[in-house]
Amino acid sequence: MTLPPSQDTTDTRLDLLTIWLNGHAARFALELATLAPASSDASFRRYFRLGGKAAEGESIGTLIAVDAPPPEKCREFVQIARLLEAAGVHVPRVLEVDFDAGFMLVTDLGTASYLGALQGAQHDADPRRARTLMCDALDALIRWQLTSREDVLPPFDEAFLRREMELMPEWFIGRHLGREVDEKTRGVLERTFALLIASARAQPQVFMLRDFMPRNLMIASAPNPANPGVLDFQDAVYGPITYDVASLLRDAFLSWDEEFELDCFVYYWERAKKAGLPVDPDFGEFYRQLEWMGLQRHIKVLGLFCRIHYRDGKPHYMSDLPRFIGYARKVAERYAPLRPFAKLLDDLEGRANEVGYTF
Repeated sequence: MTLPPSQDTTDTRLDLLTIWLNGHAARFALELATLAPASSDASFRRYFRLGGKAAEGESIGTLIAVDAPPPEKCREFVQIARLLEAAGVHVPRVLEVDFDAGFMLVTDLGTASYLGALQGAQHDADPRRARTLMCDALDALIRWQLTSREDVLPPFDEAFLRREMELMPEWFIGRHLGREVDEKTRGVLERTFALLIASARAQPQVFMLRDFMPRNLMIASAPNPANPGVLDFQDAVYGPITYDVASLLRDAFLSWDEEFELDCFVYYWERAKKAGLPVDPDFGEFYRQLEWMGLQRHIKVLGLFCRIHYRDGKPHYMSDLPRFIGYARKVAERYAPLRPFAKLLDDLEGRANEVGYTF
């Protein structure tokens, strides 16, 4: 079943998804009348929840129907789900898939997200609850990293790293702020990018999820009590060992004080060493690697959120730009080689005020 998604309207995609689900309705006791939006994300994927059951003998609950129009990554989702499951990480089970059409039927990990639970813990001033959830997530990450091997996932190489960071000058500086990337600005960016790429490439390389953050983690419930349930992993690559740790703690939707961050970073570092992962034996150097890796991600996100707004018509991520500016400035000011980039951020903030934009 091959579709031309670029010519399909949203309604057409939903109609085709419903027809596809109808073909599997008997096997999974699908209740098509209950089909309702579950969530969407920054890509063109959409998720729908409906009544059904995973297999004969399992209790009736809900399943998730995924609309992922090509070139969205259904094949990669299935491949990486198997890798994660083999590593002992709780992920949705793929029940049916049509790669050409871009449809999947998967088990439902529920509606209780890490993001909601952690926001609740912050509101209730319950650091023990937050720490327990974060430690569970870091333990799951270690299990995943321990299964790493080369030539299985795409490499997060120099070209990949640079391509991500180039989103910032194109979409944040050029499109959002309306500023030309002049020779001086380009020089600061090039020197910063070179430092961050060298640091990332010098680290041990492992399986890397790329979007390992509370929004993509779910609170597990019986019969799968292991936390967390992991979603949105189809973009996994083979890359720097600190990336997913930085992604988890320096997130778009939550900020932590340094004491809590450091506690979690030390927990991961000690557990990873004990498990035999090749983290740097010196915590100070490990922390520097992690901070520089986080800066690479934050530079990318500044451009990415602007692209999602201007190109894809999804403005709600723009309100999170100030958080990433704060992350980036804090790291750049802490390390002498990165201070020119901190000064550039100050200059860009002045430009934003001139043209009426805010971070």
